[in-house]
Amino acid sequence: MQLDLNLLAALDALLEEGSVAGAAARLHVTAPAMSRSLGRIRRTTGDQILVRTGRTMTPTPYAIAVRAQVHELLHQVQGVLAPSRELDLATLERTFTLRWHESLIALSGPALLTSVRAQAPGVRLRFIGESNFESHELRRGEVDLEANANRPGAPDVRSVKAGETRLVTVVRQGHALTRAKTLTARRYAAAEHVIVSRRGNLDNALDEALAGLGLSRRVVASAPTEAAAFAFARDSDLVLSVPEATTRSAVTDLGLAVLPLPLELPLAQVHLSWHQRYDTDTAHAWLRGLAREALAAIAAPGGSQGPL
Repeated sequence: MQLDLNLLAALDALLEEGSVAGAAARLHVTAPAMSRSLGRIRRTTGDQILVRTGRTMTPTPYAIAVRAQVHELLHQVQGVLAPSRELDLATLERTFTLRWHESLIALSGPALLTSVRAQAPGVRLRFIGESNFESHELRRGEVDLEANANRPGAPDVRSVKAGETRLVTVVRQGHALTRAKTLTARRYAAAEHVIVSRRGNLDNALDEALAGLGLSRRVVASAPTEAAAFAFARDSDLVLSVPEATTRSAVTDLGLAVLPLPLELPLAQVHLSWHQRYDTDTAHAWLRGLAREALAAIAAPGGSQGPL
């Protein structure tokens, strides 16, 4: 049987992204083309690979079993075909600039810096916050890695899903919602809310989800950072909804209460992005690997419903 190595890349993308649309965006092909690739993979393996469960796709037991092997095989193939470049981490001297969401810097930055310092003491990391407007610094080479919830749309920018976590509701201790036997969508919508938006928006995807249920909420404030939003929630009756992974220190340091979000929403994802010029840069690839490990580690225990 003659095997097409392109199917290996397609299978890896499908298993990593968990959807035809996500895999197509990752490999910069059309969704119909990726759907045809999935069909060929199914015929070749004799397995469905991904099956639909409601609005999402779920990997089969076979797909889960071979996920790591497929990723490693693809990595080996890329290593054979790509130019070989030796990397001496002990003598490497380089400064990398990382534009990450502020919560990701707080959660994953220390672990990443510790790993970098242990392996390459001559490497320095410049963490900078997200901008209020669309930036082209990644494409200009002024930023090495971006990490946030957004998948880049530019064809020359690569990305990989580094982690995911569910959304939860955060309120002060003693809030009326903490005394409710069940937090329903109607009770949730009836409360007043604060949201996180560095651009000052007063609505987000949660409002669309509520509208689908015939409900609406009143957002009385927005905050540019989660730290500021946590302070609003701590000192008032405002309700805040954020990724569960970002609530750990808030629960401990601020004494906030975390409740399940009474809405069915996709998991909040973290995407790691870089410009294609760095695809074969061994030092950059090394840092990408460490960054992906640090970001994947923040998924809350029991909060992730998919592969990291």
